[in-house]
Amino acid sequence: MPCHKDPQHSQISWRPTYRSSKFRNVYGKAGNREQCFDGIPITRNVHDNHFCAVNAKFLAIVTETAGGGSFLVIPVNKAGRIDPHQPKVCGHQGGVLDIKWNPFIDNIIASCSEDCSVRIWEIPEGGLRRNMSEAVLELYGHSRRVGLIEWHPTCSGILFSAGYDFKILIWNLEVGGPVKLIDCHSDVVLCMSFNTDGSLLATSCKDKHLRVIEPRSGKVLQEADCKSHRVNRVVFLGNMKRLVTTGVSRWNTRQVALWDQEDLSMPIIEEEIDGLSGLLFPFYDADTHMLYLAGKGDGNIRYYEVGTEKPYLQYLMEFRSPAPQKGLGVMPKHGLDVAACEVFRFYKLVTLRGLIEPISMIVPRRSETYQEDIYPMTAGTEPALTADEWLSGMDREPVLMSLKAGYKRPCQKAFKAPVRERKTMVMNGLLESIPPKTENELMRMFFRQQDELKRLREELVQKDVRLQQLELELNNLRNNANKL
Repeated sequence: MPCHKDPQHSQISWRPTYRSSKFRNVYGKAGNREQCFDGIPITRNVHDNHFCAVNAKFLAIVTETAGGGSFLVIPVNKAGRIDPHQPKVCGHQGGVLDIKWNPFIDNIIASCSEDCSVRIWEIPEGGLRRNMSEAVLELYGHSRRVGLIEWHPTCSGILFSAGYDFKILIWNLEVGGPVKLIDCHSDVVLCMSFNTDGSLLATSCKDKHLRVIEPRSGKVLQEADCKSHRVNRVVFLGNMKRLVTTGVSRWNTRQVALWDQEDLSMPIIEEEIDGLSGLLFPFYDADTHMLYLAGKGDGNIRYYEVGTEKPYLQYLMEFRSPAPQKGLGVMPKHGLDVAACEVFRFYKLVTLRGLIEPISMIVPRRSETYQEDIYPMTAGTEPALTADEWLSGMDREPVLMSLKAGYKRPCQKAFKAPVRERKTMVMNGLLESIPPKTENELMRMFFRQQDELKRLREELVQKDVRLQQLELELNNLRNNANKL
């Protein structure tokens, strides 16, 4: 009898199909020893994040530290063995859980921590020369630790943060405070992803729900209860009106699923990957329509070509390495080597060796001329709109740039903190008081309140001194008036 395959489970071809595709022969190339960053005490925190952020200037890595939280910032062109006394960003009172570079200003990086704060840092040109403990902005609004941060993809000065209080806060850094609260999750938010123009936000949550949210209003437009596919990570597929999620099946095998963003009632396809237990990190390149799946705790990176028709995900190849990865940073497009036909670059964290290893995804070409077909116009480094414009309801596609002439950054505006005298921005009124659930959270909240009390006492003493000075001046004026 002929064997009939279930079409629902044959969408992904596991063998390379020799069809018309310019990315059929893409291969991964690990950097040599001179291109790696060695001697880095990478954090041992088990939080499911990358602990690494990269842009065209700097590489930032969260490090292991005794007390508080810190991360290294290294110029991306200064590879090699890192000095054990390399200066760090070390202002957080708890472990750093996530770091993200501003997509429009290379020297600005955001971090969030177990100390319930989000902080904005300005890195000097050329990198750090001494430890940095003073942030440009300190943002307090979450009642529990903050696990995720994301910059808006087209708007300058808008930052999203997700905490273990189940809330997502939207911060307007141009005024230095919170402007919106998204309160539709019943458990910890695991992942946030924006569509191309930032008008939609997709989230995965520990409550096993996948949501598509209108971020300005906080309205849930679509919601899926993922019972057979426990969603861990989600990513928008550019402007294809599709989502990809990675997660775990009811049999505890790793899965990938493709969804229609306008109908989350059922996934378009749902496919098992393997039986390993580590998290699958998805990365999507909208320029090449390639999807990369990297496993935490193993050394493999699978990659696919995404199409609008069956097979929706065409398996291309797999980069294999014996060294397990803890997380991966991704270089923005304008930082790639277009002369080498590099279309994607990872920075792989190898904890056991204290190593950051670059992995380049390369399209093999014989010609040495610029390959326009693999480098279309891509999202650039200029914001499409201001924070006020976005908050008023405007949406714009990213400002595109060409990589043909080599990357030349236009003159950038410097980031200015809205309030220099008082950098700590505390959110009042939007959040109810949520009691801490563990002893560590209780201690962190206690020390944060102690710091706030100390600051208020110092302000009170200063005001008392000023009041006494004013009273003396007033008495002097009265005495002078009586003499006249």
